[in-house]
Amino acid sequence: MKSSSSCVPDAPPHSRQGISQDQFLAILSREEALARFQAALFPRPVPSEKRLLADALGLALSDDIVAPIDVPLFDRSNVDGFAVRSADIAAASEVGPVRLELTGETIHCGTAPVKMVEAGLATVIATGGPMPRGADAVVMIEHTQPVGDNAVEVRRSASPGHSVSYAGSDMARGEMLLRAGTLISSREIGMLAACGIASVAVARKPRVAVLSTGDELVQPGEPLPPAGVYDTNGAIVSAAVAENGGEADFRGAITDDEVRLEKAMREALVDCDMLILSGGTSKGAGDVSHRIIARLGKPGIIAHGVALKPGKPLCLAVCDGKPVAILPGFPTSAMFTFHDMIVPVLRRMAGLPPRADTHVTARVPLRIASELGRAEFVMVSLVEGEDGLVAYPTGKGSGAITSFTQADGFLRIDALADHLSAGMEVEVTLFSPHLHLPDLVIIGSHCPGLDLVLEALVRAGLMARTLAVGSLGGLTAARRGECDLAPIHLLDEKSGVYNVSYLGAGLELVPGWRRMQGVVYRSGDARFESRSVEDAVAAALSDPDCLIVNRNQGAGTRILIDRLLGGARPDGYWNQPRSHNAVAAAVAQKRADWGVTIAPVAHAAGLGFIPLAEEHYDFALVSARKDRPAVQAFLQALQLAKVRDALGKAGFRPA
Repeated sequence: MKSSSSCVPDAPPHSRQGISQDQFLAILSREEALARFQAALFPRPVPSEKRLLADALGLALSDDIVAPIDVPLFDRSNVDGFAVRSADIAAASEVGPVRLELTGETIHCGTAPVKMVEAGLATVIATGGPMPRGADAVVMIEHTQPVGDNAVEVRRSASPGHSVSYAGSDMARGEMLLRAGTLISSREIGMLAACGIASVAVARKPRVAVLSTGDELVQPGEPLPPAGVYDTNGAIVSAAVAENGGEADFRGAITDDEVRLEKAMREALVDCDMLILSGGTSKGAGDVSHRIIARLGKPGIIAHGVALKPGKPLCLAVCDGKPVAILPGFPTSAMFTFHDMIVPVLRRMAGLPPRADTHVTARVPLRIASELGRAEFVMVSLVEGEDGLVAYPTGKGSGAITSFTQADGFLRIDALADHLSAGMEVEVTLFSPHLHLPDLVIIGSHCPGLDLVLEALVRAGLMARTLAVGSLGGLTAARRGECDLAPIHLLDEKSGVYNVSYLGAGLELVPGWRRMQGVVYRSGDARFESRSVEDAVAAALSDPDCLIVNRNQGAGTRILIDRLLGGARPDGYWNQPRSHNAVAAAVAQKRADWGVTIAPVAHAAGLGFIPLAEEHYDFALVSARKDRPAVQAFLQALQLAKVRDALGKAGFRPA
């Protein structure tokens, strides 16, 4: 068969090697052309560099980032008002206010509380102020009335935790915050700054050389001669490169002179990571770009002619590991093929996710309350349900930064509505132009060990989404078909067996790992030091000044605590943070004296730990989803030696 260069008599002899005529004549489908192009380029490492946060906007993380601290670092007030004991104001109302004496202390942001809030007392506290010992709720100043200088009347009750953001409720120390490949926007920068992180490793922007070709081209601003046209493609391709994570290096327009063009192309491939040309890709005598590629490196042309309209003359090549694209000369065709065929490769080289859409319709799985009179925007994570998309609210409060980074978009509740009903269809506005649904959805109880398993899937190119709603919430989502797996650790008090009795039809148990739950306390506390669990709890319950920090209802740990207390309700029982880290923070910061958490969290906080029970952290698998590739990949990851070793080193015992 003739080589392609045989139709050009004056072509250099070495240009006849490596590319056969059929590569110019075979028209590939879009899918096949793109698949061949990517297969010739990937996998490949993404070069990284260290950037200050201010310089990292728009770039992609090259490393996973784990929270170095709890955010917030302490329990804090969400409003201006009074820190109180909720039990003291349980009967408060407009017609029956409750009088509380003031401690005389005022807590502002940055002020460490000194005085304890005892029964019948209240402390003045500002928004963001740390909660004092003894208090478990905050009453807004609008719901109170001063009585002289030393007392206040409270005219509304408050439940435990009311207007309080617990330590670690936004970001918990050791929690996976952002994974490699995450695009850094203002939301991520705020999240990293909240953790005290000043610089990050990011994917280096690929440097992309942009060349226009054609004798007729004139740069904008210059006089236009007869038969000349302004070079539109140079400007528009350069801008599109910048929009998609690249650093454009526009090198002007080159005339259809093969020697000069080859020199320019060679120089561009030395200096840059990618070369994009426009024009000169057809079969005419003046179209020389594609003929030069044979001399620039192997494997050379991957596709020349793609079944696109517009864009058929597109030429894709790889020269010694660097992508080369020759776009059609007409601007419309050039930009269509650029966005459809080049952007996926460019963004991948930049460590960026694919581009996305704007609006989708989804169903809300639960009632979402709202406040009359104000339009509300609720951030949501989207998962695939049995009947379409399901929008899970991700809000952790007005001070939570992670609500943004964990959300796909937001929905709007009208000012005249006080709620959205469960099952209602809503429109979701996406943060990114396109929605990329996760390959694997896990909803239920969170555990730091889960990140170690998912790491293997993420590195294999699978996207996983985890939503921490507690064991019981996860089971509900699994029964509705809204997730693949629900992590649970629920003890059956009658049988003493974990998880099995909670499954029901359509769910099956997948053993996960064992983690030690125990009583956590400050080292040196004689009520706990060197005691058994039974003796320590008895000592704590016999001391009215010994405060417990509990866990939220629906948590597996809460069931364990209630069983341990045997019906007792010690002071602090209704202090119910939603995470193990918040429990450890409360004890470490002396807002409580003891609680129950898992060993890895206790050790990380430097606290004393009395083993209580090795609980089973397992997974309720939705049987109908068992054969999905991502589910199978997860099940296989559980058995990988490196994953099991990582779990063991972190303090967990694989089943």
